[in-house]
Amino acid sequence: MHLPGPVLVTGGNGYVASWVVKRLLELGLDVHATVRDPDDPRKTAQLTALARDSSGSLSFFRADLLDPDGFDAPMLGCGLVFHIASPLIVRSVEDPVRDLIEPATAGTRHVLEAANRTPSVRRVVLTSSIVAIYGDASDLEQIAGDRFDESHWNTTSSERHQPYSYSKTLSERLAWEMAGRQSSWDLVVLNPGLVLGPGLSPNTRAEGVLMMLDFGRGYYRFGAPDLEFAVVDVRDVAEAHLRAALTPQASGRHILVSESLTLIRIAEVLRERFGGDFPFPQRTVSNLAALMLAPRQGIPQAVARRNLGYPLRFDNGRSRAVLGMTYRPARESVVDHFRQLLDDGLVTPPG
Repeated sequence: MHLPGPVLVTGGNGYVASWVVKRLLELGLDVHATVRDPDDPRKTAQLTALARDSSGSLSFFRADLLDPDGFDAPMLGCGLVFHIASPLIVRSVEDPVRDLIEPATAGTRHVLEAANRTPSVRRVVLTSSIVAIYGDASDLEQIAGDRFDESHWNTTSSERHQPYSYSKTLSERLAWEMAGRQSSWDLVVLNPGLVLGPGLSPNTRAEGVLMMLDFGRGYYRFGAPDLEFAVVDVRDVAEAHLRAALTPQASGRHILVSESLTLIRIAEVLRERFGGDFPFPQRTVSNLAALMLAPRQGIPQAVARRNLGYPLRFDNGRSRAVLGMTYRPARESVVDHFRQLLDDGLVTPPG
């Protein structure tokens, strides 16, 4: 697929987006990256360093998801748009509408309206999530098969229950509605699981980063809840973005998942690699104890109840067949991620 001109990446300094920018720069492309404050070196230094070491070029643009006109200038002349920016708050959400739903849906609307006004745009790649496919692990009991696939939609989340999942579901549905009302560009959607693996900035607050910090700082030292997560490596997610953009026949949704791991299995992987002196859990706590402790981590008991003890399975066959994806073992993502936390000084070795 030939894509003339520069490419736009929204939220370019984010955990996933920065890896996408890195790969685009390595291809020699002219990347337009939107950030909230392009004058803050803490937000841009990592990407600037990447650009210096690549054959591509990088330009920063100030943009806010709530600004209806904020994406026209960065999108000018772009043939490809990666819309990745979206609020990611899973724990202790103060105001679901203000903090999640409004910026997620408004941002999608504003980016796609700008695409409608930009004649050069030919494809939009939207970063959605598996949480637009399911709301809670217990939803698996309500479907015909033994795993979720791209035909499934999250119908159980709401403003009050799993608001982050609800925001991702609403914004993806809006994207498909808007794509269907025009014929200038096509839409390809990616639905990654819990993203782990090394970040390009120590400042990221993605949920996968917070979870790995919990392991390193001893939150689970007395035992881990019986929770399972569908894991995918951040480097594989970036690769999928490039393939979604450059594969002419790509269309529809694509689940990006390597495999599912329980929290206690993640702890076993960490102990095998980094030793037993870290406060990694050695047992799974009862669901009753996990329910009592969930609010301390900002997780409502209603959410914990619908996920504790339930398996979580996804069919990644479409991403393999259409995008040609292969996935790193989840173990590799866990180990590389924790090693980076140590290197960045975010986790202190015991002793």
